[in-house]
Amino acid sequence: MHKKLFVLTLLFTFKIASAQKETIFSGLVIDSKTHNPLENTVVSIQNSAIMQLTKKDGSFELHSVLSGEQLLLIHSQGYKDLLMKVNANVGQKVNLGILLLEEDQIENLQTTIISLLESDLNEDNSSSETTSGLLQSSRDAFLQAAAFNWGQARFSVRGLDSENATMMLNGVKMNKIYDGRPQWNNWGGLNDVLRNQEFTIGPAPSDYTFGGILGTQQIFTQASAYRKGIRISFSGTNTNYNWRTMTTYASGMKSSGWAYVFSVGKRWANEGYFEGTNYDANSLFLSLEKKLNPRHSLNFTGFYTPNSRGKNSPNTNEVTELKSEKYNSYWGYQNGEKRNARVRNVEEPLLMLNHYFKINDKTNLTSAIMYQFGKVGNSNIDFQNADSPDPAYYRKLPSYFSSLYAADNGEFPGAFTPDYENAAISKTLFLENSQINWGALYRANQKPVANSEGIITGYEPSKSRYVLYEDRTDDKTLAVNSNLNTQLSENIFFSGGILFKKLKSHNFQNLLDLLGGQYFEDIDSFYKGDQSQSDLKNPDRLVKVGETYGYNFNFFATTAEAFTQFRFVYKKVDFYLGNSFSTSKYQREGLYQNGIYPESSLGKSQKVNFENFGFKGGLTYKISGKQWLFFNGMHLTKAPSLRNTFSNSRLNNSIVNGIENETLSSADINYMYHSPKLKMRISGYYALIKNTTKTSFFYAEGIFDDGAGYDNTDAFVSQTLTNLDKKNIGAELSLEYPISSTLKTVFSAAYGSYIYNSNPNVSITNDANAAIADAETTFDFGKSLLKNYKQSGMPQQAFSLGMEYHDPKFWWLSANINYITESYIDVSPISRTSRFYINPASGFNFPEASEERAKILLKQEKLDPVSLLNITGGKSWRIYKSTIGLFASINNVLDYKYKTGGFEQARNSNFRELNQDVSSGTPSFGPKYFYGYGRTYFVNLTISL
Repeated sequence: MHKKLFVLTLLFTFKIASAQKETIFSGLVIDSKTHNPLENTVVSIQNSAIMQLTKKDGSFELHSVLSGEQLLLIHSQGYKDLLMKVNANVGQKVNLGILLLEEDQIENLQTTIISLLESDLNEDNSSSETTSGLLQSSRDAFLQAAAFNWGQARFSVRGLDSENATMMLNGVKMNKIYDGRPQWNNWGGLNDVLRNQEFTIGPAPSDYTFGGILGTQQIFTQASAYRKGIRISFSGTNTNYNWRTMTTYASGMKSSGWAYVFSVGKRWANEGYFEGTNYDANSLFLSLEKKLNPRHSLNFTGFYTPNSRGKNSPNTNEVTELKSEKYNSYWGYQNGEKRNARVRNVEEPLLMLNHYFKINDKTNLTSAIMYQFGKVGNSNIDFQNADSPDPAYYRKLPSYFSSLYAADNGEFPGAFTPDYENAAISKTLFLENSQINWGALYRANQKPVANSEGIITGYEPSKSRYVLYEDRTDDKTLAVNSNLNTQLSENIFFSGGILFKKLKSHNFQNLLDLLGGQYFEDIDSFYKGDQSQSDLKNPDRLVKVGETYGYNFNFFATTAEAFTQFRFVYKKVDFYLGNSFSTSKYQREGLYQNGIYPESSLGKSQKVNFENFGFKGGLTYKISGKQWLFFNGMHLTKAPSLRNTFSNSRLNNSIVNGIENETLSSADINYMYHSPKLKMRISGYYALIKNTTKTSFFYAEGIFDDGAGYDNTDAFVSQTLTNLDKKNIGAELSLEYPISSTLKTVFSAAYGSYIYNSNPNVSITNDANAAIADAETTFDFGKSLLKNYKQSGMPQQAFSLGMEYHDPKFWWLSANINYITESYIDVSPISRTSRFYINPASGFNFPEASEERAKILLKQEKLDPVSLLNITGGKSWRIYKSTIGLFASINNVLDYKYKTGGFEQARNSNFRELNQDVSSGTPSFGPKYFYGYGRTYFVNLTISL
C-alpha cells in the first residue's frame, strides 16, 4: 500500500513539474463578421512542431515548452493568417481572449477566378498554366505572382514542366501515366470544393508522397473538413469562356455521423477571346462521409466535369500581319454559325473511396481506392485526294509566290525572281477566304444528279473526300493507395505510403461526321497497294460515322511505388530523410495489321520494364522565431512516359532504341523571414534532368539523299531525341511589407537560366521505306548541337511590384505591374545535325553553307519582353446572416499584344531550303507563334449563406 502511494505521489509530482515547464496559451477564435466560432482552425507556434486545432466552439489550449518571445500563428482556409507576438513564461497560463479572423477577400477572389487558360487546355496537356493549376491555394507571395500575374505569359516555376510535380487527390497520385502530367480538365469548374490543399515547392518534404523536383500538391475532399453553408456565384469574363455559375453546399458533420458536400457549375461561351473558340463545360461534385466511430471514417468522392473547347491556331508572322493576333484558322461559317474543326472534348468521371483510420492519438492510416474512366477526343479534318482545307495552308499565302517555292524548289542555288503579281492575287484571295469553307467541303462530298435531258437537278451523297474525325483516347484507370503517418517519439515523425496503378488505354481514330458524304475509305492515299491499308485483315473498308479507322491499339501500363520519410524535429534544427522505389511496366497491343508494318503492328509488343529509386533529405535551421534557413536535396530516377517509350505507337510495336530511365537531381537553399511587419523569402535552386526522350512527327523536305532507298528526298517522318539533358539554375525573391494597417506592398522576382545541357541523338523514321526490300526505315542522324540553347515555352525572368489597399469597411483595391522576359521559341533539332548541311542530290555539303550564315539561320529567336498592368478590387457586405461579395479584375489593362511562345517549323530540313526561304523576306515556313490575351476582365458576384 505504501509502495502504491509512493508511486502515485511520484507520478503526481512529476506531472506538476512537467506542467510547470509549460506555458499554456488559450483563447477563442471567431469570424470577425459573423462572430461564429471557427472549428478546426490551426493554432501553432511558428517555427516549431507545436500545433493544435480549435474545438467546435472555437476554443483552444496550446501547451508550449518554449520560453521567451514567440510568434503564434492562427490559420484557417479562406481567412487571413493572424500572426501575433506572445511571451512564453514557464508555468503560466496565458489567456489570449477572443481572436478575430478576417475573411481573405483576395484569396477568395483568386480561388474564384482560377480558370483554365489557353495553355492549360492544349492538345498535349503540357506545362505553362501548370503554374495556376498547381499553385492556386498557396499563400506565398512569389507563388501568387507566378499563378495570377506571370501565368498569363506561360510562366513555369523554376522552368519545370508539371510532369516534375506530384499532383494528389486524397493521397492518390493523379499524374497521367501516358505523359506524366495532371489532366487539369478533370476538375475544371470545381474551384469552391478544391480549396483544402497542401503545397510544397521543390524537393521539400511531404507527408503524403515522395514527390517530384518541382513540388507536390495534395487536395483534400473529406466532407467534414468543409465549412458549413451555401455558396452561389455568378461570373462574367472575356477569356476562354464568357459566363460561369457555381453552387456549393456543405452540411458539416451532423450528429448522425454524416457529412456531405455537393457542387454544380457551368461555364460557356459561343466565342472566347480568340476567334471561333467555343466553350462548353459542366461540373458536378459530391463528397459523402460517414463517421463510423471516433477512430474510423469512410468518405466517397465523385466528380464529373465534361468539357468541350474549340482550339486556336498558332500562326506565322505573315498570317498575323495579314489578319490579327486573334486570328484562328481552325473555324469557318456553316449556315451562318461559326464551326471550329479542332475541338477538344474531355469526359473522365472519377470515383474514389477513402478510409480514415485513427489508430491512436499519434498514428493515422489513410487508404483509398480510385477508378477513373472516360474519353478524351481531339477533332480535325481528314481528306483524301483533295486540297488542304486549311485556309492558312502555305500554298494559299502570298509568301508561296515570293519565296523559293516559286522558283526552283531549292534544288539549285541560283537566283529567282519573285512572282509579285500572283503574290498580290494570293493576298486578296486569302483575305477574302481566310476561314474554313464548310460549304465547299460538303459540296466536294456530293455528286450532281441530272435528269434525262442532262440538266442537273440536285446533289446526292457520294464518297467523302473530306470528313471530320477525332483522335480518341478511352482510359480506364484503377488505383489503390495507403498512407501511414505516425509520431514515433517526441522528436521523430514517420510517413510512408504505397500506390498501385493499372491502366488500359484504347487509342483510335473515330469518324465524327461524313460532311454530307456517304462513306469514307479506310486507306492512306499517300501510299499504294497493301501499304495504303490501315488493316490488312479488313482491306478497303468503307467507314461511316461512329466507326474506327486509321489506327487502333491499346496501351497497358502497371505502376507501383512506395516511399518512406523520417522527420526529426528539435528546438533549433529539423531535418528529414526520405526514399522511394517504383516499378513501371508498359505494353502496346495493336488491333490493326497495318499495311506498312504487317509484321510488327498486330498483337502485343514485348513488355518494357523500368525500376527506379529516389533519395531526398533536408535541414532546417531555426535562427529565431521569425527567421529560418532550410536546405533540400533530391536525387531520383524516373521511368520515361508511356508516350515516349514507343517510337510510333499508331503504326507499330517498335520501342525507342536505347530507351532508359531519366535521372533527376535537384537542390535548393532558402532563407525566410516572417514577422507581423515583414514577410520575405529568398531561394536559390538547381535542377538537372538527364536522359530525356522526346518523339515528334512532321513533314520534311530534302531530308533524305538518293541512297536512302526511297525515291523521294521528302517524307513524313517521326523524330526521336534520346539522351537529352536539361539544366535549370535560378533564384526567387518575395517581399510583403505593410506600409500601414490598410496599405501593403508586395514584390516578387524570378531570375533563372534554363538550358539544354547535352547534344541529344536524333533518329528519323521514314515509314515509306518499310515496303522496300532491304531498305532501312530508321536513320541515325547523329548528334543535334542543342547544348546551351535555351529551353522554350516559358519566361526565364519575371518581376512583379504591387500595392494592396484594404479598407476597414470591407472593400479593397490592388494593382501590380509585371515585367516578364527571356522567353525563347522551340528550335528544330534536325536543323542542328550534320545532315542539315548535306545536299540530298549529291551527298556533299552545300557549297554556300558557311559557318557565318549558319549562325544567323540557327540563332534561337528570343521573344520581346512583356509588360502587364493588372488591377483587382472588391467589396463585401453582411446582410442578415449572409455575405455578399463583388469582385472584379482587369488584366493587361494597357491591352499589350505579345507572344507567349512559338516553335520553328522543321519542314525546311536542309541548309539550302531554309536559307532560301529566310532570304525571301517572307518565309513560307517561318516560326509559328502563340499569343497571350489582350485586355481582359473578370467580374464575380458571390453569395454565402
